[in-house]
Amino acid sequence: MTPESVKSDPYNGLPSAEPTLPSSAYWDPAEYQRDLEAIWYRDWIMVCREADLSQPLAYRVFTIGSQQVLVLRDEHGELRAFHNTCRHRGSQLCRGSEGRLKARLLTCPYHAWSYSLRGDLVRVPSKSLPEGFDKADYPLYPVALSLWRGFVFVNLSPEPAGTAAHALDRDSADLTNWPLEGLVTGHVFTKVMACNWKIFWENFNECLHCPGVHKHLSALVPIYGRGLMARHDDPQWALHADNDEPQYAGGLRAGAQTWSHDGRALRHTFNGLSERERTAGQSYAMNLPSMFVVGHVDYVRTVRLVPLGPELTELTAEWLFLPEALEEPGADLDNIVAFGTTVLEEDAAVCEINQRGLHARPHRAGVLMPEEYDLHRFHEWVRAAHRRAAASP
Repeated sequence: MTPESVKSDPYNGLPSAEPTLPSSAYWDPAEYQRDLEAIWYRDWIMVCREADLSQPLAYRVFTIGSQQVLVLRDEHGELRAFHNTCRHRGSQLCRGSEGRLKARLLTCPYHAWSYSLRGDLVRVPSKSLPEGFDKADYPLYPVALSLWRGFVFVNLSPEPAGTAAHALDRDSADLTNWPLEGLVTGHVFTKVMACNWKIFWENFNECLHCPGVHKHLSALVPIYGRGLMARHDDPQWALHADNDEPQYAGGLRAGAQTWSHDGRALRHTFNGLSERERTAGQSYAMNLPSMFVVGHVDYVRTVRLVPLGPELTELTAEWLFLPEALEEPGADLDNIVAFGTTVLEEDAAVCEINQRGLHARPHRAGVLMPEEYDLHRFHEWVRAAHRRAAASP
């Protein structure tokens, strides 16, 4: 590294102490409702993978705040999304969380109004119809749907901006070389955490907690063991600018290949990865507020969040593999899955500790340290979303 590049490459840390969001933002029901209205009802939310709805007439129902969204694959193979609500008197249409429709119609279980899988009202069983009543005026309420790399996103806004791809975080890794669309689910882990959804994202965006919380992860990714996420998080990084050891440059410890208990990867790895992607150990793509994806050399892990209340958040993680990896006799998936589950359990536990402490009456807000620059960026994203919502009609 040249002296010129040392001068031009910046230190990532915050130059001054910055306040956190107010503590009430994490437990006040009114603040939770503000989050729903400003963020969860306006942004692209990942709900599942295309493979979860692979067959015609397959459906799933997802809850976002107080809203139920029905996602289905119609008889022609098209994915569609609607509010799970009948236009007659507002009854819930599908009562189950997932399944396969018995017919090419959605029939309300209350008064039997029936809709095509495109959402058109096609049958009303009343003995007579009011004068001027036109079935075309009463389709299902549509919900915007967008696909990204085999993932299904919905947006509750009447006029959503862009697509799910446009909503990826600007610093997300390019996962083009990972064959996301063709991967197969090998394991699913679900946990309800007693914390606000923002607490989880804050924890995700810093590694100050890593040395004390993630003993095994810190050993696998040595720079995490220093409480840092990247080389330029260290105010003295230039002193080690030419040192590519993982404790300074990032990446996995010497000899490790992937995130697993012993660092070993499965026999079937992704052929298309660059050398840089292989040595990095982990590549993150993030779409706030609902999900992130991590690419490793032999599998991909996704984490999806759903807010259940001011102080409850559901986390669902999936481990995705090449089909041949799952078919490999003796493939040690537990070496990978158990490691990742441990990390998530550790994160959940510390997020709950954080949540409980926020109720102290004198604690109005916290303060961010220099290494928590990504927390500040996240807080600014939340604040901006609230400002946009307040300014819109």
